[in-house]
Amino acid sequence: MGLFNWFTQEVAIDLGTANTLIIHNDKVVVDEPSIVAFDRTTNKVIAIGRQAMQMEGKTHDNIKTVRPLRDGVIADFTAAEHLIRGMVKLVNNGKSWFFPSLRMVVCIPSGITEVEKRAVRDSAEIAGAKEVYLIHEPMAAAVGIGIDVEEPVGNMIIDIGGGTTEIAVIALSGIVCDQSIRVAGDNFDSDIVQYIRRQHNIMIGERTAEKIKIEVGAALPELQDPPADFAVQGRDLMTGIPKQITVSYTEIAHCLDKSISKIEEAILKALEITPPELSADIYQTGIYLTGGGALLRGLDKRVQAKTKLPVHVAEDPLRAVVRGTGIALKNIGRFKFLMQ
Repeated sequence: MGLFNWFTQEVAIDLGTANTLIIHNDKVVVDEPSIVAFDRTTNKVIAIGRQAMQMEGKTHDNIKTVRPLRDGVIADFTAAEHLIRGMVKLVNNGKSWFFPSLRMVVCIPSGITEVEKRAVRDSAEIAGAKEVYLIHEPMAAAVGIGIDVEEPVGNMIIDIGGGTTEIAVIALSGIVCDQSIRVAGDNFDSDIVQYIRRQHNIMIGERTAEKIKIEVGAALPELQDPPADFAVQGRDLMTGIPKQITVSYTEIAHCLDKSISKIEEAILKALEITPPELSADIYQTGIYLTGGGALLRGLDKRVQAKTKLPVHVAEDPLRAVVRGTGIALKNIGRFKFLMQ
């Protein structure tokens, strides 16, 4: 068994729509955007992760960039397999002379269908995994922020990722009720693109929109410590000439309002279907926000105003899910909620 362990490498993967993170030996070794660049003529992979991200929106006819995941699930099977394989290679910095057999724990959205689940498992197996375990994202997030999920106490987790927002009430190592909606970071980006186009007559790309979201994104039009206005460059639709404008956080708060309202509705729906004993627990423990969307300024205050419940933002929310997946990897025997 000792020899077998020496040949087996254990990795925990958070395969996200926007970013892929890998934990190996309790350390986050890979944190890269989920994007692959292909050569159109040979169909060979040119770059993955950050390198491919820099090419996005700036490619010529011979290169195409692909995001293998859309809305939290695999949309392009071959690209996903290349992505997983390339990311796992990065774990060893490409130094390893033989490819060890892998034991993987991969997280998946809670509102996923059997077919989509199968796609994740098959991609991981084709990329070289001998054993694949799956874990639901809200579960992984709960473990990652230090909640004892095995207790008979209800906790509500909201994980706002790139493609999906997962809302789940967790007790006794299981998900009691959940809502999974496909409104998340990517929707915020496209809202910003449309708003800048409508309001300022300027066309911007998705990468610029994401930059705006990070720099001046907000969920409330009035903040206590507002970010400085942000300069945006794009193409003027009237003249076709590149142009610069400045946007403020209040503008972005107004343009994200609709999408955030959808998330609020889903939270209220999840609270409605929660059993009364768990509702009592949630009143005490409050709501936990994780995922990249939790970093949006004022989102916690807005959810708090809507639900009248205490809202906690996890520390380092971007890595909460992968940390939980890493802990699950160490306790494969103990955690019953891992799916084989």
